[in-house]
Amino acid sequence: MHHHPIAPAMTRALTNTGPHGGYMPGFGNDFETEALPGALPQGQNSPQKCSYGLYAEQLSGTAFTAPRGQNERTWCYRIRPSVKHTGRFANIDIPHWKSAPHVLPHVVSLGQYRWDPIPHAAERLTWVTGMRTVTTAGDVNTQTGMASHVYLVTDSMIDEYFYSADGELLVVPQEGRLRFYTELGVIDLEPKEIAILPRGLVYRVEVLEGPCRGFVCENYGQKFDLPHRGPIGANCLANPRDFKCPVAAFEDREVASRVILKWCGQFHETSIGHSPLDIVAWHGNYCAYKYDLRTYSPVGAILFDHPDPSIFTVLTAPSGQEGTANIDFVLFRERWMVAEHSFRPPWYHKNIMSELMGNIYGVYDAKPQGFAPGGMSLHNCMLPHGPDRNAFEQGSNEPMVPQFQSETMSFMFETRFPQHLTEWAAKDAPMQDDYIDCWDSLEKKFDGTPGVKP
Repeated sequence: MHHHPIAPAMTRALTNTGPHGGYMPGFGNDFETEALPGALPQGQNSPQKCSYGLYAEQLSGTAFTAPRGQNERTWCYRIRPSVKHTGRFANIDIPHWKSAPHVLPHVVSLGQYRWDPIPHAAERLTWVTGMRTVTTAGDVNTQTGMASHVYLVTDSMIDEYFYSADGELLVVPQEGRLRFYTELGVIDLEPKEIAILPRGLVYRVEVLEGPCRGFVCENYGQKFDLPHRGPIGANCLANPRDFKCPVAAFEDREVASRVILKWCGQFHETSIGHSPLDIVAWHGNYCAYKYDLRTYSPVGAILFDHPDPSIFTVLTAPSGQEGTANIDFVLFRERWMVAEHSFRPPWYHKNIMSELMGNIYGVYDAKPQGFAPGGMSLHNCMLPHGPDRNAFEQGSNEPMVPQFQSETMSFMFETRFPQHLTEWAAKDAPMQDDYIDCWDSLEKKFDGTPGVKP
């Protein structure tokens, strides 16, 4: 059992950057954790009377009848039931956070696009007001597809809480450190780590070290899961033990608070008189996680050829069509390149998936120049892409000796759905107008003379 009450005074101290109760390892585990001894019922989920005068409540992340192994739910033992954490809702406008379908006739999404790092804003922004949607795909109402965002955060949320009914959020920090006070416990997050915040989970985001910038994949569809490894076997890629789930922690604070809810792409607010983070104990498998990307163990070609980038999948959200993901989260990190008589960079390509890439730090091997940390690129479905001339020449002529690809960490949000640009991404974000020109200098090398190699 894990015991970790959060003292009310501690949670209000926004300058607090110290350690907290810690984490439990494992992905898809059935966890149990309590912040007060004996708060967790044993042998049943819903006793007639719970310890400490708590209320029992189930949070379901899947249908009741989802197959075992995919069925996710958590039993929560809380100071007040969730119905006390919402009141009458009023619509509010969060202008830069968009949801699919968001197809603008005057915005052209057909193209190969790349952006410089998004500059930090002059205005003060929280987790909600600082979200900037780059692309949307699919349909939030039918729970298919995704949206990609950049967050720019300078300020902590104070007596303010957020949850989304639309999907889970995969958070990829690039600068700064954040603390997520969630109903199920506390997650600290910094660059080279990611977090998964499930649909329906209430949380508050505080700045530990700012300003903060990063990327978010909003998954409207089935939850992220670890990919099947097939003939790779039981190890490597993302290992379940490296995912960390927070231990129970709660707030018992009577203070005027605001709860913001995202539902079908619209934002609503409601006022309550206390903190909603009041779960004293819980057990189940529907929870928040963090994961250190430095623990990802890549697998690749050790003799010849460059495998499909799917070999670098960290997490996948299935679509219902076997083998075709609603979203894949793919990581390109430090690794050895050892393939013989092979073109080692990513090859030229055109495919059905649409790819939004982001650079966490370092240099990406297919685009040595122009793809800076904090920058992004978008290659929509069935649009060709691949190495620029410098990368092609380097890959075609480099000595075939083992080479360590160092100082690099980029990722990809890849979806089966076309990704449509928002007006902000097309007009306000620092798009590189000359990105398409990076292939202009590629030469025709063809010589039709039999037996002649260039």
